Amino acid sequence: MEGPASEEAERRAEEHARGIREQTPAEKFPAVYGCTEDNPEPHFIGWRVDVDPDELFASGKAWGVTVRRVAVA
Repeated sequence: MEGPASEEAERRAEEHARGIREQTPAEKFPAVYGCTEDNPEPHFIGWRVDVDPDELFASGKAWGVTVRRVAVA
Protein backbone atom coordinates (compact mmCIF):
# COMPACT_ATOMS: atom_id res chain seq x y z
CA MET A 1 0.00 0.00 0.00
CA GLU A 2 1.26 3.47 -0.83
CA GLY A 3 0.13 7.06 -0.53
CA PRO A 4 -2.52 8.50 1.77
CA ALA A 5 -4.08 5.14 2.69
CA SER A 6 -0.71 3.83 3.83
CA GLU A 7 0.00 7.00 5.81
CA GLU A 8 -3.39 6.84 7.52
CA ALA A 9 -2.91 3.18 8.45
CA GLU A 10 0.54 3.94 9.83
CA ARG A 11 -0.80 6.89 11.87
CA ARG A 12 -3.55 4.74 13.36
CA ALA A 13 -1.10 1.96 14.22
CA GLU A 14 1.21 4.43 16.00
CA GLU A 15 -1.68 5.95 17.96
CA HIS A 16 -2.91 2.51 18.93
CA ALA A 17 0.57 1.57 20.15
CA ARG A 18 0.65 4.73 22.31
CA GLY A 19 -2.76 3.87 23.79
CA ILE A 20 -4.72 6.52 21.92
CA ARG A 21 -8.09 5.12 21.00
CA GLU A 22 -10.16 6.59 18.23
CA GLN A 23 -13.55 7.78 19.37
CA THR A 24 -16.44 6.46 17.38
CA PRO A 25 -18.68 9.24 16.14
CA ALA A 26 -22.12 9.45 17.69
CA GLU A 27 -24.90 8.06 15.55
CA LYS A 28 -27.13 10.70 13.93
CA PHE A 29 -30.90 10.51 13.71
CA PRO A 30 -33.39 12.79 11.92
CA ALA A 31 -35.16 15.13 14.34
CA VAL A 32 -38.04 17.54 13.65
CA TYR A 33 -37.62 21.15 14.75
CA GLY A 34 -40.08 23.99 14.42
CA CYS A 35 -42.02 26.80 16.07
CA THR A 36 -45.29 26.30 17.93
CA GLU A 37 -47.83 28.57 19.56
CA ASP A 38 -46.51 27.61 23.02
CA ASN A 39 -42.90 28.24 22.02
CA PRO A 40 -42.42 30.57 19.02
CA GLU A 41 -38.65 29.94 18.92
CA PRO A 42 -37.41 26.98 16.83
CA HIS A 43 -37.13 23.95 19.12
CA PHE A 44 -37.06 20.14 19.09
CA ILE A 45 -40.52 18.75 18.47
CA GLY A 46 -39.80 15.05 18.07
CA TRP A 47 -37.97 12.33 16.20
CA ARG A 48 -38.76 11.95 12.50
CA VAL A 49 -39.91 8.36 12.99
CA ASP A 50 -42.61 9.65 15.37
CA VAL A 51 -43.51 13.00 13.77
CA ASP A 52 -44.54 13.71 10.16
CA PRO A 53 -43.19 17.21 9.45
CA ASP A 54 -45.49 17.74 6.44
CA GLU A 55 -48.58 16.76 8.40
CA LEU A 56 -47.47 18.90 11.34
CA PHE A 57 -47.07 21.98 9.12
CA ALA A 58 -50.29 21.34 7.17
CA SER A 59 -52.27 21.10 10.41
CA GLY A 60 -51.07 24.58 11.44
CA LYS A 61 -49.73 23.23 14.74
CA ALA A 62 -46.17 24.27 13.80
CA TRP A 63 -44.36 26.44 11.29
CA GLY A 64 -40.75 26.84 10.20
CA VAL A 65 -40.55 23.06 10.36
CA THR A 66 -37.18 21.51 9.49
CA VAL A 67 -35.62 18.08 9.78
CA ARG A 68 -32.07 17.99 11.15
CA ARG A 69 -29.70 15.10 11.70
CA VAL A 70 -28.88 15.13 15.41
CA ALA A 71 -26.06 13.21 17.07
CA VAL A 72 -27.22 10.89 19.83
CA ALA A 73 -24.74 9.42 22.27
